[in-house]
Amino acid sequence: MYKIVTRRELNPTVTFMSVEAPLVAKKARPGQFIILRVDEDGERIPLTVAGYDRERGTVDIIFQIVGATTMKLNAKKQGEYIQDFVGPLGNATEVEGVKKACIVGGGVGCAIAYPVAKELHDLGCEVTSIIGFRSKDLVILEEEFGAASDRLYRMSDDGSWGEKGVVTAPLKALLDAGEKFDVVIAIGPVIMMKFVTETTRPFGQKTVVSMNPIMIDGTGMCGGCRLTVNENGKKITKFACVDGPDFDAFTVDFDEAMMRGRMYADFEAHAREEECNLLKAEVK
Repeated sequence: MYKIVTRRELNPTVTFMSVEAPLVAKKARPGQFIILRVDEDGERIPLTVAGYDRERGTVDIIFQIVGATTMKLNAKKQGEYIQDFVGPLGNATEVEGVKKACIVGGGVGCAIAYPVAKELHDLGCEVTSIIGFRSKDLVILEEEFGAASDRLYRMSDDGSWGEKGVVTAPLKALLDAGEKFDVVIAIGPVIMMKFVTETTRPFGQKTVVSMNPIMIDGTGMCGGCRLTVNENGKKITKFACVDGPDFDAFTVDFDEAMMRGRMYADFEAHAREEECNLLKAEVK
């Protein structure tokens, strides 16, 4: 059992938890993920490592309430326990030798982008961060990004926070002005990562994307996170959880990944509705 030592709501649909898991904290690095089960009867879900404290032996997770399991996890209170918390899994984001980076985060993907930005900043890298949300009410980790970035661009769809527009706008402006980065790292909804890639492609700007959004099982057994990449002119199937989650953006078939991701929408909605009814019954 793994104790929830800290819990707080970052916005109405996103929750932060710090979990006591010293063995995981000892090895965790930005870009990796854990698999947890809320209770003995729960499903296994992967969540990205949003931070860690090796001395305290804690690992941070940030999750959006989108399905039955995240709804059940969100019902847990500080001081309560999670059944299983396994990791770290996946490959850490490559940061060695990076002197100048642009981190692009969208929505809850900023929870994954932040530890990467912090790690690079702590290593002395010049970090430019571009973060975007639909509206001011959904903003997370603004202060943390500010502390980990040499430049921070804030974007919102409706203009209620930062500048009105999408994350590709300041990115394109920077590239048009002749800015060059060792790497652009994009993390967020698959469609956002696709448009970031199409923005950097004409400039030949090295770009890496994190395919966390398509992971399901987290071990490669279910095949749910498979994606097609084009390597040396050949289409190859890879798995986000064991081969990634980071990939060369210019090789990823984003359209296929988005199509396959929509396959689970109806199932997730049904499971969420059932869990909501169960939680209401427990409250009564």
